[in-house]
Amino acid sequence: MEQVCTRVFNQIRVGVDSIQVIMEQLSEVDLDYRFTPDKRSVRELLSHISILCRADFLIMNEATQEQMSAFYKDHSVYDLQGMETQLQLNFEFVKEAFAAYSEEELSEIKRSYWGVSYSRYEWLLQILGHVYHHRAQLHTMLVAKGAVVKVNLFE
Repeated sequence: MEQVCTRVFNQIRVGVDSIQVIMEQLSEVDLDYRFTPDKRSVRELLSHISILCRADFLIMNEATQEQMSAFYKDHSVYDLQGMETQLQLNFEFVKEAFAAYSEEELSEIKRSYWGVSYSRYEWLLQILGHVYHHRAQLHTMLVAKGAVVKVNLFE
């Protein structure tokens, strides 16, 4: 199972690295762009992306809704450099945490505060999907804004 997790983390790394490439191309003006009034701005989306690996890890480990609200409040950053740093740190944190799990622990079913149950391995796949989902959202927002985004989205 360790080899399978390593392969999943390689794909998460592709997503994280490409998000960083996009971030390096952004200006402050880009960060405040909001595609529609009722959705996140680029800055708010990047803030979310920068902590989502660890947030999803906490959810996987059965954090309560109250604990997650406190996590988001205490760990959200909104400056570009801070978001880039958090993106890397939170990815590395989750990667190291998963490396310590036994095959039995990876198979253990964990329940989110809203009632969804997956094995830890399935939660890892959810993290992968979450990263790619928001990367696509970010890319689409910037292209809709008229930006020329120079990034390889896949290897």
